[in-house]
Amino acid sequence: MQNENYRLRVRFDGRVQGVGFRYKTKSVAEGYDVNGYVENLDDGGVMLVAVGEKGEVRAFVDKVSEVMADFIRERSEREDFADKPYRGFEIRL
Repeated sequence: MQNENYRLRVRFDGRVQGVGFRYKTKSVAEGYDVNGYVENLDDGGVMLVAVGEKGEVRAFVDKVSEVMADFIRERSEREDFADKPYRGFEIRL
């Protein structure tokens, strides 16, 4: 498995919907070499999936957490390696 296929799935809970979380995350992603997506979950949480080099992915997720800190109550993570390519970073509806 290649290092650039590192995938981090992060679930954010708190007041994370209706506050521009997904759009801000996409904006932050433009400053990092990451692919993946961000989407609202039916239960009120937000899921962020980021793929790339581990250090870059971690820096991106930490920046999102910092920028949106006022809205995040809890953050949980799961890391693995992507089994399929991701192209770009998108908002899923």
